[in-house]
Amino acid sequence: MKDFKHKSVLLNESINNLNIKEDGIYVDCTLGGGGHTYEILKRINTGHVYSFDQDKMSIDYNKQNLKNFLVSDKLTLIQDNFRNIYRDLMNYGCSKVDGILYDLGVSSPQLDLSNRGFSYQRKSPLDMRMDTSQDLTAEKIVNDWQLNDLVNIFQKYGEEKFSYSIAKRIVNIRKSHRISDTEELSEIIKSSVPEKIRKKSHPAKKVFQALRIVVNDELNSLSRSLTDALTMLNLHGRICCITFQPLEDQIVQKIFKKNSRVNVPRDLPIVPKQLQPKYKMITKKAISPSENELKDNHRAHSAKLRVIEKVLESTNGTKYNTSV
Repeated sequence: MKDFKHKSVLLNESINNLNIKEDGIYVDCTLGGGGHTYEILKRINTGHVYSFDQDKMSIDYNKQNLKNFLVSDKLTLIQDNFRNIYRDLMNYGCSKVDGILYDLGVSSPQLDLSNRGFSYQRKSPLDMRMDTSQDLTAEKIVNDWQLNDLVNIFQKYGEEKFSYSIAKRIVNIRKSHRISDTEELSEIIKSSVPEKIRKKSHPAKKVFQALRIVVNDELNSLSRSLTDALTMLNLHGRICCITFQPLEDQIVQKIFKKNSRVNVPRDLPIVPKQLQPKYKMITKKAISPSENELKDNHRAHSAKLRVIEKVLESTNGTKYNTSV
């Protein structure tokens, strides 16, 4: 698959923040074109990398792209949703890791290929599945879901102000025929919003985002995966998470903050070790792409990197390691 080209966003920043050890065990939850996985592999010696992707296209590409690492048994490719990180790694006998990386969103090949349906800027079937073996597609949602359901997902996952007018027009048009391609849906959305809105940015962007999130259950998958990932970290292990839209970033912030706070009364003079948080937020403020990266890759403009580290570990319920 020679056309699988994808520029990894915040590549150096995320790799550096993993604090990679030569003998460490690492997980790339979003393999994509293999950019992050490759950089991790370059830095390990006796360690190992487990890389997830539910998209068969990515797995097949990297079987060749990263063939040498597979042969040397430094890499394991796992075709599955990263929401199953705990179950899948346990199946490989891996219960603890030294670092986990998430690069969320849609890869460039998924956007650019004409048969995936992720882009509102090119005509293709209304699909949007990361895992092409699943049943639910954007076409089924657009044509079969009730008006109120469409309004709800456009508002909740796209933060679209004109959700009702867009959903209503979709319902009216599908009475005569099924809406089956991205071009037609994009035109329907355009005709459902005021002209001044069309001039600011592409009016289909938010609706397409909402459909993609629902088709792939992205936010629930992220929440479940991050929660499990935290439990699998070794002491001083880190999670680096790159998000591309506010809903993802809100989930990451919420989970990271919840696990790095001290939940004791403020007037308590000394916090007992048993009550100290096991995790520490490394990034008080999200890391954003540099100006040079933004110039080189327009798809990096909304990216944010957040990092958390495990800093405290209980061995038998009473002993703690606090050397941080």
